Amino acid sequence: MMMRMRIGIAIFLVAGILNAPAFAQQEESIGVAGLAKDVIEQQITAFLNDDATTAYSFASPEIKSVFPNAERFFEMVKKSYAPVYRPGNYAFGRNQVSPDGTIAYQEVLISAPDGKDWAVYYELKRQRNGQFAINGVRIMRETNSQGI
Repeated sequence: MMMRMRIGIAIFLVAGILNAPAFAQQEESIGVAGLAKDVIEQQITAFLNDDATTAYSFASPEIKSVFPNAERFFEMVKKSYAPVYRPGNYAFGRNQVSPDGTIAYQEVLISAPDGKDWAVYYELKRQRNGQFAINGVRIMRETNSQGI
């Protein structure tokens, strides 16, 4: 009886050790998605507060190379991404993280103040300092939405 218990415990421990990397990878993936959501949320808050400098600080170097200052970036967002600049209600949807954790994709569902619904898809890249920066945003009119 004691021998069976020892074998059972040994099998349990080996199984746990073998599965540990999978659990760690899943935890890392959840953590990366959370970091991406935090960046998006902080940028949306900056837009709502008309804080161009803070909103711009979350843009990737690639975006900053196209819009070399906060004012030009802010004007572009106001003109081309009005639902992101002034969301009514919004909620985070699906997300995906690259296997190496360097790129995160996040869907944000926005119900704009005018009542129109939008699906916004963010791409975020991990920077050398370990933080994520928004590298691109694609926005689509969500015609099938029933609201958020």
